[in-house]
Amino acid sequence: MDKGLAVNMSRDVLERAIKKATGELEGVSYEEIRYEGYAPGGVAVIVDCLTDNKVRTVADVRHAFNKCGGNLGTDGSVAFMFKKLGVLSFGPGSSEDAITEAAIEAGADDVASYPEDGLIEVLTAPESFEAVKAAMAAAGFVPLDAEVTMRAGNDIAVTGDTALQVKKMLDMLEDLDDVQNVYSNADLGDAAYQ
Repeated sequence: MDKGLAVNMSRDVLERAIKKATGELEGVSYEEIRYEGYAPGGVAVIVDCLTDNKVRTVADVRHAFNKCGGNLGTDGSVAFMFKKLGVLSFGPGSSEDAITEAAIEAGADDVASYPEDGLIEVLTAPESFEAVKAAMAAAGFVPLDAEVTMRAGNDIAVTGDTALQVKKMLDMLEDLDDVQNVYSNADLGDAAYQ
């Protein structure tokens, strides 16, 4: 809900999407499916989908992989490289020491800072995400972004044409109607902004 409201989606659209996902709409049955594979350059990709038609969805996902030089894999072929965790991101100008202290008191697992762009991330287990988020807000720290996501243990740097192909593939996958989330271990460098 928070993400949708942050990008100015109306409550009606959000509530319809929730009803769709929970199966409350009559005559429609939705199923969660995860696809895994590799993009060019050996980049691992996980695609989470919610669909009422598995045949259509797998065809769309396979098309995006094939068109961009990737390979759709089997279940578990790349998932072992990723870890599910909660991430709260705080923007430039935030006090790293104050956030770290509040995060420790809230029960967070780790705090990571990125001096090049001024970001500070508080990392937590998925099951304690909401409690940590609430404790951080109570301490006066409201995150720019907060989500439970999948993070790769190691990123793979890709450059030049390979980076452009990977970016094109990730964009194609994210544009598919049935796709909920796309995770990868790609470090696209400057290609991410092209």
